[in-house]
Amino acid sequence: MPPSKRTSPSEPPPPPDATVPLLEETQRRYLNYALSVITARALPDVRDGLKPVQRRILYTMEHDQHVTPDAKFKKCAAIVGDVMGKYHPHGDSAIYEAMVRLAQTWSLRAPLVEGQGNFGSLDGDGAAAYRYTEAKLQPLAMELLGELKSQTVPYRPNYDGTKSEPIVLPARFPQLLVNGCTGIAVGMATSIPPHNLQEVTDACVALIDDPKLEVKDLQRHVKGPDFPTGGWCISSKAELRAVYEQGQGALKVRGEWKVEVDKKAKSTLVVITSIPYAVNKSTLVEQVAAIVIAKKVPQLLDVRDESTADVRVVLELKKDADPAVVMAYLFKHTALQTQFNVNLTCLIPTENPEIQSPDRLDLKRMLQHFLDFRMEVVTKRLTHAEGELLRRMHILEAFAKAHDVLDEIIRIIRRSDGKQDAAGKLMARFQFDELQTEAILEMKLYKLARLEILAIQNELKEKKAEAARIASLLKSTAKRWSLVKSELQDVAQKFSDKRRTKIGTAGDEPEFNPEAYIVAEDVKVLLSRDGWVKRVKEVKDLAATRMREGDALLAACAGSTKEAVVFFSNFGSAYVMRIADLPATTGYGEPVQKLFKFSDGEAVVGMLSLDARVLFHADKQGKRLMVAVKRDGMALRFDLGAHMELSTRAGRKFCKASAGSEVVGVAPVFAKDTLIAASQKAHVVLFDAAEVNEVAGPAKGVTAIKLGPDDHVVGFALARQRGDGLTLETDSGRQLTVTRENQNTTARGGKGNQVVKRSQVKWAAPPVELVEIPQADA
Repeated sequence: MPPSKRTSPSEPPPPPDATVPLLEETQRRYLNYALSVITARALPDVRDGLKPVQRRILYTMEHDQHVTPDAKFKKCAAIVGDVMGKYHPHGDSAIYEAMVRLAQTWSLRAPLVEGQGNFGSLDGDGAAAYRYTEAKLQPLAMELLGELKSQTVPYRPNYDGTKSEPIVLPARFPQLLVNGCTGIAVGMATSIPPHNLQEVTDACVALIDDPKLEVKDLQRHVKGPDFPTGGWCISSKAELRAVYEQGQGALKVRGEWKVEVDKKAKSTLVVITSIPYAVNKSTLVEQVAAIVIAKKVPQLLDVRDESTADVRVVLELKKDADPAVVMAYLFKHTALQTQFNVNLTCLIPTENPEIQSPDRLDLKRMLQHFLDFRMEVVTKRLTHAEGELLRRMHILEAFAKAHDVLDEIIRIIRRSDGKQDAAGKLMARFQFDELQTEAILEMKLYKLARLEILAIQNELKEKKAEAARIASLLKSTAKRWSLVKSELQDVAQKFSDKRRTKIGTAGDEPEFNPEAYIVAEDVKVLLSRDGWVKRVKEVKDLAATRMREGDALLAACAGSTKEAVVFFSNFGSAYVMRIADLPATTGYGEPVQKLFKFSDGEAVVGMLSLDARVLFHADKQGKRLMVAVKRDGMALRFDLGAHMELSTRAGRKFCKASAGSEVVGVAPVFAKDTLIAASQKAHVVLFDAAEVNEVAGPAKGVTAIKLGPDDHVVGFALARQRGDGLTLETDSGRQLTVTRENQNTTARGGKGNQVVKRSQVKWAAPPVELVEIPQADA
């Protein structure tokens, strides 16, 4: 079957009885859906900065409900019902949510709707049901709607063809940049931050004066976003420039804070006075409270929300705590510092006034589109006003002429058989046209007074002067640009306010240092054979340590909470973490698999404290070597220095361990140590540990003991002094210890000696020893 022809979303659907390929029909329907979401729901228009639902809400409030700023409030239920019934056939909840957002002072930099009642809060509380709330337009919204009656924008039929609605509103200020917008469409999205009205207006004026300005020049006026919740945009000028030039990027925004002193409690207070845009304040307070409860920042004692109309979140610190250190932690781990992703995607006009096309713009193109639209609106408004003036002047001229022949006109009307007859006779006698004749016949009697002719003549004179002024504007593009500029400046003068969001770095603040939030204390770390780990302050008897049934202690070490501990796994990975991050408990602890990203079957075979006070000494080359022996008889030496730094949850590889060759154990090794390895079939080999090759990275290693069929290494030990050895246990339970004194030392890689006949052995782990931290001299 040949491939189906891709259909355009603008193509009409096939007849109901037609047979079409499923792929073709699916493509057509999905493209129609995608086009509808992009152009009719999710993205704003670059000209008025509104999504369709927002535009329809404002238009309904002004045109149908007449809830202008000087009117009484009206129930939101009535407004939502009108919007849904006449223009926006979607869910009432979506319409009401969009209307609520237009009224929220923390969502819009310049709200367009004035709400009365519960319209939500900065804490994420939702608005009351629309039957309980009321609303009307803000004065600024009239700057978007005021020129609709002057035939400045095109209209289209509503969804059922019973009414008409404007395709775009004749905005008098760049609403898209002032209030911003967010939306997710199909295959694209928009995220435009709000800006300061005065700054955006100044940029428009500068662009009118010099159309050759670039984005970097416009940034002299538009310093950066100006969020309604304030905060601090700490992105650099270069980052801001990249965002405005490319139309996308990320900006860092953080809350503002100040330090106060509680004289009564004699404690230091940090007061958060603003939070990043779109951050839920109650969630932020909960995040800080969780840090306080978990004692992750010892300097932080308490948090409380004392906000009213203004944000005031109080953090109580210890008396001598450094507030900057505490805030550095909160910026790192809470929503007090966030990243605002900018995407300047919006709809731009095309040759067809009813169709808009999505595009990602830079700052200049966005302003230029608005200014071109503003010039178009002003030109249409002037043209409409000129037409109205000429029409009125035409009628006034008829009134003036009629006043001179008033007696004759009255006589003709009295002798006529009706309005139509009178109109015909007047047009025939005085050469009036239909418009003039209609105005004369509809003229009220008081207009016949002697003083009225003076009023008519004065009005005619004023209208002629105004018509000449408008004609002059229409003939001169430069004059119209001056008018556009002055109107922009008027709006800014009337509605602009001071910038709320600060731009630039927040000063010399300490960088986040995890160690600054750890209380230094010496503790013990205990690891069980089944992989349970815990941190305890003191341990009197290792043998009496609380363990799960059937479990036993595998390793123990000591160290400061500010130091690290390394875990070695049977899959050849080393996992390094701070001792302070281990669970502190007198119970069983937590599974080590919970702390790291282990693979199936992976387990810990060794542990070592990295505290310098208990860590073994480096050799002459400054290395601390470890030896690892694998189940398949291979061994390798590696430098611990590569595993001294904290690792990720995935750890770092120290050797390659394939299936069947997992690591049996890991231990520190010195140059004169003797390595003793034993297999399950009781073969034992002793050789100088220095014979094991040192590797620079993960490797398979070299052969330590040559194994026979179905044999594997069960354990190993390092002999440093007389009596050191490897203890084995036979099937019958008998134990024997292999030492340098009772077995011969051979070369690496041999089969070794069989110490037990006709029996298998296993490694008998020696008692766990704990290296105590040496006490400082008094």
